[in-house]
Amino acid sequence: LFGGQIVGQALVAAAHAVSRDEQVHSLHCYFVRTGDPKVPVLYEVERTRTGKSFSVRSVKAIQHGKPIFTCQASFQLSQGSPVQHQFTMPTVPPPEELLTQEELIQKFLQNPNVAEGYRKHLTKIQAQDVPIDIKPVNPPDIFSSEPQEPKQLFWVRARGYIGETDMKVHCCVAAYISDYAFLGTALLPHRQYRVKFMVSLDHSMWFHAPFRADHWMLYECESPWAGGCRGLVQGRLWRRDGVLAVTCAQEGVIRVEQTPNQSKL
Repeated sequence: LFGGQIVGQALVAAAHAVSRDEQVHSLHCYFVRTGDPKVPVLYEVERTRTGKSFSVRSVKAIQHGKPIFTCQASFQLSQGSPVQHQFTMPTVPPPEELLTQEELIQKFLQNPNVAEGYRKHLTKIQAQDVPIDIKPVNPPDIFSSEPQEPKQLFWVRARGYIGETDMKVHCCVAAYISDYAFLGTALLPHRQYRVKFMVSLDHSMWFHAPFRADHWMLYECESPWAGGCRGLVQGRLWRRDGVLAVTCAQEGVIRVEQTPNQSKL
């Protein structure tokens, strides 16, 4: 199962157990077992605490009688404060000037020198029905295995129209979006290796300001560390007007073949 889907659905379950006026400000999750896409997921919510300003809800995602995922989400009633600051959004081209991921793949497939195995890999990615529009700001050169800085920038948004609704809905969709291509940031300095196994261990999110998940947001991803078959990634979702909307962090298992990759040409 896709980790972002489980995070988003768990947040939907937790949101049903608080009042409409309370909004999620953080969540912390662990993926504890592999999900089975053939059976439904049962979300069990515990009302851990309901306070005057903050409420905590604990969620277990259960399959075959065992938890596959645990999550704690904290909700807050709106409160004003003069203590405010944020980082500055990176300066990048607007999404209207960039190609989508699908358009980039189509462009790569038109190259007659692409190795057949890699062509099949790209075609498989292209066939996936992903409910997210993605426009990489600096797409990597897929024909090179040269190490790159562990940073990525994407414009992202949910496909279709969500509209003005309870902010918790947009937060649930952002949880789905945040896990897509996130852990892969840790692989950019190690592109000479073929990935054998990569899976999320945990996922945390902090929600700072209102946003629309069906509007373009800039996803700034970076990996400060990798080692011990694990990689750490951090991410920031920016609104187009420069407001920092969401901060994310994730650690995952990354196992690679010890022998370097062959050329993709």
